Amino acid sequence: MKKLYGEQRRQILLEKLKTAGAPLTGGELATFAGVSRQVIVSDMTLLKARSEPILATSQGYLYMDQGAATGASRQIACRHLPDETEEELLILVGAGATVKDVSVEHPVYGELTAGIHVSNAAEVGVFMERVRATGASYLLELTDGTHLHTITGPTESVLDAAVDAMRKHGFLLEDTE
Repeated sequence: MKKLYGEQRRQILLEKLKTAGAPLTGGELATFAGVSRQVIVSDMTLLKARSEPILATSQGYLYMDQGAATGASRQIACRHLPDETEEELLILVGAGATVKDVSVEHPVYGELTAGIHVSNAAEVGVFMERVRATGASYLLELTDGTHLHTITGPTESVLDAAVDAMRKHGFLLEDTE
């Protein structure tokens, strides 16, 4: 494809994201548009500033169709060591849940939230490989392992099963008083 410019490029990229059905990496979008990955980062920032529901996930950029949101969602409190992160994510997706994000309460910045968006073991593998390859820290390291996850699923019973599995493995943070 020939190099695309400015607003025309952003509109074409937006349509590509809307129809992709899966995350697209910055590299894939850059190749498609004939520009650098940094130009794509700027384009995604501009589109998000226009309130386009674009999420940057560990698998790439994802357009979140607001009308397609169905099923159940809840936030769960968790606590574990950083090296148990992969196990935690596999427990949740193994129960049929999608892990949408992770949040921690920072003493200076307040709530910090990062998208995860994993729904199966393969996506967890990609996420974990990216963490390892970049040497990135987990948000839970800021709070001695305490964090929240937003999980989603097709039904409340799927989320109940995910919570039960987390409880069984000792990863669920619960009021013990």
